[in-house]
Amino acid sequence: MKKKLLSALLCGAMAASLFVGCGTSTATTDTSAEPAATEDTADDAADTSSAATGTKVGVAMPTKDLQRWNQDGANMQSELEAAGYEVDLQYASNDVQTQLSQVENMINSGCNVLVIAAIEASSLGEAMDMAAEAGIPVIAYDRLIMDSDAVSYYATFDNYKVGTVQGEYIEKTLDLANADKTFTMEITAGDPGDNNASFFYQGAIDVLQKYIDDGTIVVKSGQTDFADVATAAWATENAQSRMENILSSYYADGTNLDIALCSNDSTALGVENALAANYSGEYPIVTGQDCDIENVKNMIAGKQSMSIFKDTRTLASQVVKMVGQILSGSTVDVNDEETYDNGTGIIPSYLCDPVYADKDNYKELLIDSGYYTEDQLQ
Repeated sequence: MKKKLLSALLCGAMAASLFVGCGTSTATTDTSAEPAATEDTADDAADTSSAATGTKVGVAMPTKDLQRWNQDGANMQSELEAAGYEVDLQYASNDVQTQLSQVENMINSGCNVLVIAAIEASSLGEAMDMAAEAGIPVIAYDRLIMDSDAVSYYATFDNYKVGTVQGEYIEKTLDLANADKTFTMEITAGDPGDNNASFFYQGAIDVLQKYIDDGTIVVKSGQTDFADVATAAWATENAQSRMENILSSYYADGTNLDIALCSNDSTALGVENALAANYSGEYPIVTGQDCDIENVKNMIAGKQSMSIFKDTRTLASQVVKMVGQILSGSTVDVNDEETYDNGTGIIPSYLCDPVYADKDNYKELLIDSGYYTEDQLQ
């Protein structure tokens, strides 16, 4: 089922115009959102068309509570239906047992391929065993499913690079390499049950650790290990409560907080809420991820510095292409066969590159591209 890498495709022209390119390998082929009618693209279209007839794709999303998952699910359903597939899209309200039941029902109802964004990385063992027994290919979407050899492919953005971009933004904005002063920082990471959270965290820490080691950055709370800074369920209220405690314990004397390293927008929003209620110093750099509407509004208002932009339209398009390639027996496009080991072996992956939006480029990335309208950000 798993196929060797023959080529790795760059992202489409739309994504390139947004500076959101997909990761590449040594052998690449340029493509565009509206490719010329070449023999290869005609073959791809024929493969997808023939595979779509009478096929059903199950799409399991974790929750509707976060804006990004609503967008992911809607984009996926739209693109799959446009390609001719029947789609069973389910949201699990961040409840592991609900998602397990939903995936099992998808298998029993005759889905030919499963696309799953798992709530917890190792929570779907029984359903994965059912999928393997039924011979149903599984694409892990954005979050790698762990400890199961039923996972055929992984499609995501480069999760380690997400953190790297956040760390580099902080490094560049504060000119840490040439700094002659000390900066304070607090870290708010993601859900410990989400395999991606540790990649986000580690990518940023690998950039910033040398500045922590030499004293340029001081974490006054002393909380730097992932286990200490993780945020259960990525919940805004959890991030807010923790930051309120940190502010009252370590910054009530008037010390400025210079950096709030937040792994995504829901945790960033919690930190921003805590700052608004409990902090009177100079506003810190606040990082985020997903470009959620409320966070972009905060970015425009100067309450958040940046957010990683992961154009889910690009990822959805790639997954639809992978579904068609799986069902037609074609070679499946991947561009990483080294990084992601789910405990049973390396999972062939397709990684797209993230970029950041800030007050200087958000119009180009988010509005000019049609991702949002100006009215949505008012």
